[in-house]
Amino acid sequence: MALTVALSQYVAMRMHADEIDIDSGLVRRLLAAQFPHWADLPIERVDSSGTDNAMYRLGSELAVRLPRRQFVADGLRKEQHWPAVLAPQLPVEVPVPVAVGEPDDDFPFPWAVLRWIDGRNPVVGALADPEALALDLAEFVQALRKIDPTGGPAQSRGVPLGSPGRDALTREAISQLHDDIDTGEALALWDRAITLPEPPGVFWSHGDLSPGNVLVRDGRLSAVIDFGGVGIGDPTVDLVVAWNLLPADARSVFRAELDVDDDTWERGRAWAMSIALVQLPYYRDTNPGLSANSRHVLSEVLG
Repeated sequence: MALTVALSQYVAMRMHADEIDIDSGLVRRLLAAQFPHWADLPIERVDSSGTDNAMYRLGSELAVRLPRRQFVADGLRKEQHWPAVLAPQLPVEVPVPVAVGEPDDDFPFPWAVLRWIDGRNPVVGALADPEALALDLAEFVQALRKIDPTGGPAQSRGVPLGSPGRDALTREAISQLHDDIDTGEALALWDRAITLPEPPGVFWSHGDLSPGNVLVRDGRLSAVIDFGGVGIGDPTVDLVVAWNLLPADARSVFRAELDVDDDTWERGRAWAMSIALVQLPYYRDTNPGLSANSRHVLSEVLG
């Protein structure tokens, strides 16, 4: 993986009630017990606004990725298989595990060792070439959608906006944000979006195209990371990068390259809003970077 520098400061505090304590000493013990040939390499915590996994750089060529909680650990099994299947058909690098650690007395979840991917997270509002990046992102989304979906796992966000779980999460979040946004406007946008027709068929989608999961080199897309949510379903959720990263001019380039119709674009905007709405109250005090990006998205969507 790569050093996360774009979404503000590293989150050292606990973000989840059921989160496991992880530190470099734990990583060293796990390596010594299961992969002793790597146990003497330097270990450095990776500053990240990520919420699901702790990341440590291991030497110069590897990274260790450890789930913070059970919910995420269940998704790690998906990451052990599908990135290797998808990688040859994608235009940029993706993280493929080189080894998978098993739970033991020190750590209750599976964990992974991956190749380190050089790059940095793009900074919202400071992109070197936003339109070129928009084209790169569109190419990635198109390539993912062209892959045969047969046998793929379900995409948790590949569901209709109005599905009971998503609808309830979104409305509950809106009810907590009266001091932050125009809740009437947010509800009106949501109520319109859930009545829009869903697209026919299912496709692969990443599920979490956000600045923290995108890496760039020389201003161009070089990798997409965190495949814990990848799966099959309605791929509209991958449009969220248009609001959480791209400025308005590049957003239109992204849309044109994907040839997105009006209804799908509005559902993408509602997905971006919903994700930001849910994130903001949950991470307000524990993840400054993610909270800032959530506010940015709500400003772009509702402004």
